[in-house]
Amino acid sequence: MRRHLAAPALLLPLALLLAACSGSSSANSSSGGGGRTDGKGSLTLNVGDQKGGSEAVLRAAGELDDLKYKIRWSTFTSGPPLLEAVNAKAVDVGAVGNTPPVFAAGANSKISVVAASHGTATGEAILVPNDSSLKKAKDLKGKSVAVAQGSSAHFQLVASLKKAGLSFKDVKVKYLQPADALAAFTSGKVDAWAVWDPYTSQVLEGKTGRVLTDGDGVVNGLSFQVAAPDALKDKKKSAAIDDYLRRLRKAQAWVYEHPEAWAKVWAKDTGLPYEVALASVKRTNGTRVPVAVDKNAVTSEQEIADTFTGLKLIPRRIDFGDFVDTRFNGSLPPSTSKPRTYNKES
Repeated sequence: MRRHLAAPALLLPLALLLAACSGSSSANSSSGGGGRTDGKGSLTLNVGDQKGGSEAVLRAAGELDDLKYKIRWSTFTSGPPLLEAVNAKAVDVGAVGNTPPVFAAGANSKISVVAASHGTATGEAILVPNDSSLKKAKDLKGKSVAVAQGSSAHFQLVASLKKAGLSFKDVKVKYLQPADALAAFTSGKVDAWAVWDPYTSQVLEGKTGRVLTDGDGVVNGLSFQVAAPDALKDKKKSAAIDDYLRRLRKAQAWVYEHPEAWAKVWAKDTGLPYEVALASVKRTNGTRVPVAVDKNAVTSEQEIADTFTGLKLIPRRIDFGDFVDTRFNGSLPPSTSKPRTYNKES
């Protein structure tokens, strides 16, 4: 039986647009448009971005003003192709979630994790339709679950099942990219969907589903800036990356202080309804705190790597610390710092 939804014509095209947020790999994942340039000077920093990502927040916060170097932006559909570009030296630095660097490291890509931020994990959720009989994560046994392979939601699903006393083999996993997963979820072809914000907010604000369990206390809530080792060896580019990361930290603080203003910009940039964008900002995207890429972060990422190695999705064991560069940590708080939370409703 097909489950009827509010505004399905809005939901499906939006899924295609927001595939950028997954950090998951796909045969259809590729780089998007590039060429927009900010700043001035003889040095150009090639920055990989995703729709509604670093460029949008830096521009909204006014942090692209007075650049003494140029930034050439390239837009990618997800984290893995962005990291492929870093490995190929086509991109100097770019933002991804907590899982793509693990898979890139497993492929022995030439990448260096140089910065991190920590946010709430409530946007990482396993969703079920409103009329589902499932009440707890342990009820997923024998059920079908859609998830994007290699995404942060992939690990969240594995970790949530483990917490509930289940193994990954206890569920029928359907590896689907966001657009297909959303279609399968809304048509009742899968029992649950493991996903991230803004999809979580999209489903909840549209009242088309509910949260069975989320990533709070289950996943690390980290995201990263990843650079090309050769760019870090260049003194001028390394200095530009340092400045770029400092501007991003200021922009993240601006988002927390101005959630409504950022939600308006983000909605315009991605095509999200404003209400969904604001809910996602307050649930996930405006909660991030810049943190050090320290021993705690490396240990947490190593757990993700070892998990996927155990599932034979990564062919060999890796030492995640070999893919980390701590030179930009400075006086940042440890990676265990608590994310920001919003106490007031707008």
